[in-house]
Amino acid sequence: MGYAHEYATAVMRRGRTPMEPADFVPDWADRPRKGKFFPGAPSFPLPDGGCADDATLGRGLFGERGTGAFTLPVLGAMLRDSYGLTGRRLAVQANTDLGALPFFTQANWSRGTASGGGLYPIGIHWISGANGPLAPGVYYYDTPRHRLTRLLSGDVTDEVRSCLGDLAEAADTDQFLVLGVTFWQNCFKYNSFGYHAVTMDIGALLQTWRMWARAHGVHLGSALWFDEPRLGRLLGLDPEEDGVFAVVPLRWAGVPGATAAPGSPAREQTPAPVDSAPAAGARVRRSPAEKSRRVMTFPTIRRIHEATVEGAADRPAPGALDPALAAPEGAGERVPLPAPAALDLPVRRALRERRSSFGRFAAGSPLDAARLSAALAAAVAAGTLDSDTETPGGAPLTRLFVFVNHVAGVPAGLYAYDRDMNELVRVKPGDFGLFLQENYFLSNYNLEQAAAVLVPVARTHAVLDAVGDRGYRLVNAVVGATAQAVYTAASAAGTACGVALGFDCVSYAEELGVADEGGIPLLIMMIGDERPRPADYRFDIVAP
Repeated sequence: MGYAHEYATAVMRRGRTPMEPADFVPDWADRPRKGKFFPGAPSFPLPDGGCADDATLGRGLFGERGTGAFTLPVLGAMLRDSYGLTGRRLAVQANTDLGALPFFTQANWSRGTASGGGLYPIGIHWISGANGPLAPGVYYYDTPRHRLTRLLSGDVTDEVRSCLGDLAEAADTDQFLVLGVTFWQNCFKYNSFGYHAVTMDIGALLQTWRMWARAHGVHLGSALWFDEPRLGRLLGLDPEEDGVFAVVPLRWAGVPGATAAPGSPAREQTPAPVDSAPAAGARVRRSPAEKSRRVMTFPTIRRIHEATVEGAADRPAPGALDPALAAPEGAGERVPLPAPAALDLPVRRALRERRSSFGRFAAGSPLDAARLSAALAAAVAAGTLDSDTETPGGAPLTRLFVFVNHVAGVPAGLYAYDRDMNELVRVKPGDFGLFLQENYFLSNYNLEQAAAVLVPVARTHAVLDAVGDRGYRLVNAVVGATAQAVYTAASAAGTACGVALGFDCVSYAEELGVADEGGIPLLIMMIGDERPRPADYRFDIVAP
């Protein structure tokens, strides 16, 4: 029984027993940056290769595994669409920060990928070797300016491959995206809960990349098990304040056997050359400038991070997760769903249109069941991450439950979703609007007005028993990926969406009937129509 079991239980019960420090209040005037700033480091603008006409969200979610490869314009476009700033939004809605949004210093800058609290705490490093389009080295993606900041010159990709061990996808490439987190960037708001939120953020970003890449004919896998302390040292990270959560090998055009993604040149002009052979023991020595005058640490965060780093390089054996996978739904009264609504919107536009509804749901007319079917199909597609621990084509880690409030042709009630048959299996009939609202902590949503509330449930403790404490990152990443897929599918299907973590997990587990099997409802996803004629302001930095 590692510490992750204790942390998962505390997260589940936080609505009844607050996590320490219970009296914590965020100091918004001293909040950190949403990214990292490296004074004096050279930087280069990233191109934006646009989005292919046939790169639809439907292809990104449900298409065949691609054989294409990245080029610099393709990578630039994916980074822009996933984590770069795309515009500014201001709308009359029910969230608590509404009064501050008109001020430029509090502006809400939109991005394609959702994040807990809108803080976007993930740092993206690109480690490029000799076959890449730039001088070999370590680069940091500067999200506000859509630029690469060079942190280290020289080819260190052999070190990355050593950290990844026997990962097959790393053997034939020298290009890697590495996702890291500085805990203060999230925990200044969420304190001890921050680790839970940020592990979902990792999955949301990985899912955006998977959808975007597959829509463009490129396959992306990810590694969650690797020598994290060694890779963190290479990137110059503080092991107590930072974590390395995922590594994504990139298939690059120009490497033998690789074909460029459609509409992109195979090679780009390289900046001024630098020595490609760094000294032994090379590591990033530049440190980011901290904006906060006071940086706090939280014992709970340190303990859960230490627990998930222990044994990080010991990748679980194939099939280790099998005891924790979701079983097919059983017998019960069934409601067949229509075929999912077509998701023909280009993936770039679907990501630009994605936003949180924040209390604007309206139940004036029932939702078309084909849109609910599309959201559920997207959730199933994101039920695995193509990671180094999951069995390709295997069952997902999560089950899906649906509270139906106002869906055409579907009686109100609580249902389990049969992913194989595209059917809802009735758990309990009736109106659950009062239950939903009574067990929601905040005031920014009226859950009864949503057409449906989707709830992914994972057996987190079974995952931890199967693969150890680091499995906490995996199960949360899968749930975060599910949320991002539903968000994006909802925008492509023309319906509103909102995702929330502030609900009583214990009550939900009891209502869903999953408490005895160790199931934990990890978030709720609301879809439905919104009130007409909303008061919105929107400014696009780059046209969708």
